[in-house]
Parts: sequence; C-alpha cells; structure tokens
Amino acid sequence: MSGVRVRACGRLPVAPRRTRVALRREQVAVKIPGAMGDDGGVAGRNGKTQTIRNMLLSMAVVIPVAGLSYLFIPHDESNDPIKTVNYRVELDTARRAAPYAVAAPEGLGDGWRATSVSYKARGKDGSEWHLGFLDPQTEYVAVEQSDGPPRPFIDGVSQHAEKTHTTTKVGDTTWQRYEGPKYNALVREENGVTTVVTGTASYERLTQMAAALKAEKADAGKASTSG
Repeated sequence: MSGVRVRACGRLPVAPRRTRVALRREQVAVKIPGAMGDDGGVAGRNGKTQTIRNMLLSMAVVIPVAGLSYLFIPHDESNDPIKTVNYRVELDTARRAAPYAVAAPEGLGDGWRATSVSYKARGKDGSEWHLGFLDPQTEYVAVEQSDGPPRPFIDGVSQHAEKTHTTTKVGDTTWQRYEGPKYNALVREENGVTTVVTGTASYERLTQMAAALKAEKADAGKASTSG
C-alpha cells in the first residue's frame, strides 16, 4: 500500500472564458470617488469655478462700456429738484386778511427763487406770514412776520439765533442783528409787528432782502397791486 500513488479524482472548477472577461470589464468600470469626471467631485468644482470666471469676465467688459455710455450720452446735469412757487395769490390774500401790512420783496433781481409761502391767521402766536427764497448761491433766506409775542417768534424762526450788539441801517429803518449756529437774522420791531429776515445766507444777502421789502395792507374787498 505504501507504494501506491493516489491521484485526485477531479479538477478544480474553472470559470468559463466569457465569465472571466466580464469580470475584468466590471473591475475596469468601477469609479474612484473624487476622480476626474465624477459628477460630485473635481469635475463639479471645476464647473463652478468656470462659471464664476465667466461672470467676472462679463463684468469686466460691461462696466467700462457702461461708463463710456454715461460719458458720451447727453444728460442734463442742471436738472434742479428744487421747485419754485408763485406766491402772488397767497400774498394778495394775506394782505387782505392780516391785521398788519404784509411785507414782500420787489426788484430782487435774477437768481432769487421763491420756494415756500404760507399765512396763518390769528393763531395763539398771532397772525404769521412766511415767504421763503433761495438766493443766487442757493442759500436760504426767509421773510417772517407776526403780530404775536416777539421773543418766542424770533427764537423759532431764526433757529435760536441770539441778539448781538450790532445793528444794520437799511434805508430809513434800523434792523437788529442776530447770530446763530444755523441761521443769522435781521429783526425789526415796529407798531406791535415783528419782521424777521433770516436764513443761512450771508448778512449781505439778508440786507439785500430787507432793502427790497415793501409792506402793504390791502382793503378787504380789493386785491393788492404791489409785488
């Protein structure tokens, strides 16, 4: 028995050729996460980067073109948002209704623009007349009148300007100077009526306005013919 050789009764099973080829193809087709061409990996990030780059390039082209268009397309830089008012009707009404002669300028010249007008009759602070202007340098000048208590009226319309020791002679009248952080003012008190010329303009402009003022009182049944 010891010299007898034993042979295996069978062979190990071998996969058919077609099966081996299919297995190799499947192994080759396996995707490696993060590899080029993977939808969720580097290829996706490259696509986003390319999109941002395209946007930046587009902006680099559009912005200079827009700037050149603004330079060469005509546009109105003198477009002024400030609206002027025609105060004739309000002035005539105030001169008929007010218990005092209402003041308004005549012959101011070019460059002055009326911007606001109002009349408040017989309030707790008296009857108040307001006429606002912009001077040729677009500084504010207002004519304010009241027959009420002068101190609070002056303080309110002059934005808390304070009385100085200086006066200004305008024609035959004397005006008291006030100075403040916002407005300066020229003030005249006469016959129970306070007239204030105030604003951000220089004293020269305030004096010019005061010199142009003409005060009139119209009959209740007649319209005023003055400016």
